[in-house]
Amino acid sequence: MNYELIDISGDVGIKAYGKDCADAWGNAGIGMYSLITDLEKIEEKKTLDIAISADSPEGLLVKYLNELIFHFDTYNFIGRRIDVISFSDGSIRATVHGEEFDPGLHEQRLLLKAATYHNIKIVKGDEVCEVEVIFDI
Repeated sequence: MNYELIDISGDVGIKAYGKDCADAWGNAGIGMYSLITDLEKIEEKKTLDIAISADSPEGLLVKYLNELIFHFDTYNFIGRRIDVISFSDGSIRATVHGEEFDPGLHEQRLLLKAATYHNIKIVKGDEVCEVEVIFDI
């Protein structure tokens, strides 16, 4: 598992890791989805292509995760796997593999309102990138 949950009083967060930031962003999306349901029960029946740009890496992380939340809230789409196609500090293109969330089949965990800038952290090293983000619930 390339992410871990962070318990924050009144909210929840994730810390995600990767060999580079593209990998960490993908793992952050999967970590976020794991807050919503048990990903073992999600099948890869559909794909969702997203393209996000922002003025900063922090803004990109928040916009990217909020785009995934938007698709869950609006279309009930939940991912199990994320392939990052291209990545820079200001943009990300990715394909999310998953299916429509069905409360009769899938466990309902947390209802996420949004990714926030509160205590957001991005640490880039030579061989690892680590991101930390808090969600409003």
